[in-house]
Amino acid sequence: MTSATEGRLLGRSQIEDLFIVPAFALVAALVIGAGVMLATGVTFSTIGQSYVALLRGSVGSVNAVSETLTAALPLVLAGLGLALGFRAGLFNIGAEGQIIMGGLAAVVAGVALGDLPAIFALPGALFAGALAGALYASIAGWLKAATGAHEVISTIMLNLISYRLLDYLLRTPLIQKEGRADPISKSVPDAAELPKLLTFIDINLRLHAGIFLTLAMVFVAYWLLFRSKLGFEFRASGENPVAARVAGMNAGLTIVLAMAIAGALAGLAGANQTLGVLDRATPGFSAGIGFDAIAVALLGRSHPVGVLFAGLLFGALEAGGRQMQVDAGVSIDLIGIIQSLVIVFIAAPLLMKTIFPWGFRRSDAP
Repeated sequence: MTSATEGRLLGRSQIEDLFIVPAFALVAALVIGAGVMLATGVTFSTIGQSYVALLRGSVGSVNAVSETLTAALPLVLAGLGLALGFRAGLFNIGAEGQIIMGGLAAVVAGVALGDLPAIFALPGALFAGALAGALYASIAGWLKAATGAHEVISTIMLNLISYRLLDYLLRTPLIQKEGRADPISKSVPDAAELPKLLTFIDINLRLHAGIFLTLAMVFVAYWLLFRSKLGFEFRASGENPVAARVAGMNAGLTIVLAMAIAGALAGLAGANQTLGVLDRATPGFSAGIGFDAIAVALLGRSHPVGVLFAGLLFGALEAGGRQMQVDAGVSIDLIGIIQSLVIVFIAAPLLMKTIFPWGFRRSDAP
């Protein structure tokens, strides 16, 4: 087999892994989702109506596309961070806590810098969010590098700490909105907000400039993983940590750096929410995005391009699910079922190849 043929086969394998398997997984999840609805007494006509509403609510109008993209942006940012950790052999499930710390820090910095021009205030607030997320994730990285503490346990604990820390900080005079007794932060000044992009069409359209930040981070993550020495060390450590150490790579530093960069991306996801959507921090503002991002990273096969498309899919399911509930009266919980089924099928690519053999290249093909 020539090297050129090997390159073509590798390209085909990557396409199958990143696009064909997820596409068939979505089809299978929708079919089984329809079966679940039938089993609960939903009629065929209602099932058809609900899936039409799902499509219309996700891409059927300018407002639908705006909502899909708005929901997808933080998922992609956090998913990129988790994917990077997975590539480095780290199962970081602390994105939720890193989003909370990053989002809160972005609000505090935005309020502090609000009197400055937007060219200084907005980058400063975004940097604060990324830095807070990086520092918070680095705690788990340092614990693993210094003591061997498993990152799954430490990031779970850090998630729990972040919830209570947010509740406490939102009641401090520095952060709490004046005249309020409930835990809510001061509003982000206009200079530190991510500007809305489609208000010239409709003032209620929520898509904001975070889309440019997200696309830039996809490019940066791709370059970091596949074009930089540090990314090579991440991937080498993830594939074979022993060989990486024998080759002279600093395992402890690699762990801390991988967690820090992952946390910075999750912190940007939190800043995306507080500076672009909510304009403030409140209890629960992360809305489980950090946990959904785990599914996004897995669905995207820990590849930046795959994470981008997986985030768009989950954003579409979220936006379309609300329309399903309104138009067809189908519970929003069905979207959670479909998302879970997609992940199950993604985790079993051989099952997809067995169910849909005609969609894949035969392994013994010349």
